[in-house]
This record gives sequence, structure tokens and C-alpha cells, in this order.
Amino acid sequence: MTGYSDRINHAFAYAAKHHDQQVRKGTRLPYLTNPANVAVILTRYNCNEETVVAGILHDVVEDCVREGWTDAMLEERIGHKFGSGVLQTALMITERRIDDDGIEMSVDDRKDDFLQRLERASDEARWVCAADKVHKANSILSDLRRTSFPETVWGRFSAGRDGTVRWYARVVERLREVGFKAPIVDELAAAADELSRR
Repeated sequence: MTGYSDRINHAFAYAAKHHDQQVRKGTRLPYLTNPANVAVILTRYNCNEETVVAGILHDVVEDCVREGWTDAMLEERIGHKFGSGVLQTALMITERRIDDDGIEMSVDDRKDDFLQRLERASDEARWVCAADKVHKANSILSDLRRTSFPETVWGRFSAGRDGTVRWYARVVERLREVGFKAPIVDELAAAADELSRR
């Protein structure tokens, strides 16, 4: 079972520095709660250290891609520190703004591109994707359970309630379509089903 390691500790320190001023959408929670929970979820499923480190750093990589970092910059600042495998795992499930032809994609196109690329993603990347979505879906459910005004929770998302619920269902469908049969998909499906009932 994956436990403490210097590499995991270093990844948390790197993510904490990167996400320093960021908070979870519509809350005051530090953004670091997401990569921390992703790491916990991956560890609970006995994923290896490399997958856990990729889980901790997945949003760092996505932010850097969004900010226009080149492949060379990503390799120098993340790949060299944590391993090219970690970087490639995170890149496989990074939501891109620009397609392979250099054309900026719409929000809907970015979501479709993300789902399409899951077919070529490694199982490690699919684990990180599923763990990230398990945490995010359950965070929404927790917030819904705590409020008498669910519209304030759904209002955080540009896609609204229906679009957000559909997104989690689409991720579950796609992971199953590409043959990812890990038990975490059932956990994600249960969270997605509960979201659809709220």
C-alpha cells in the first residue's frame, strides 16, 4: 500500500505553493483539498506512488497548460522534478483549450475532447481522472446536504444543475466505453446517480 514518501511529500509542497491563493469554486476551502483528497482516494485503492503523485499534481499541470507553458517548460519544471511518467499521466487527462491544430475550442468542444482522449489515456491517467471526479461529485453532494438552498450550490457551475449532472454521467459512460473496469468507476457512478436525484 502506498504510504508516506519523500516524493509524495514534495508533490504536496509543490502543489501547495502553486495553489496557494486558490479556493474551491464557490467556497472558502483551499484548493489543495482537491489534490489531497484525490491522493487519499488513490491510496485507498492501492494505486502506486507514481499514480498518487500524478493525482496530486494533475491540476498544477492543467493550470500550467492553460497558462501556455510549452512542453519544454513542463518537462523542466515538473517532469524533471517528479518524473516524465507523472507529467505524461497528468497531461493525458488535462482539459485542453487548444486542439492539435492550434485552434481554441469552445467549452463544449473541450469537454468532448477530454472524453475522446480517455481512449488513448493510460490506466494510471484514468485512475486519476476517476479519483478527481469522485472527489468533486461527492463535494457537491456534501454541499447539497448542508444547505436548504440547493440553487446556491448549482449556481457555482456555468453548466447549471443539468449540465453538471450530465457531465459526471458522461465521464462514467466514457470510462466504461474505453474498458476501464476498476472498482472506482462504480463509486463514481453511485455519486453521479445520487447527483441526478437531487
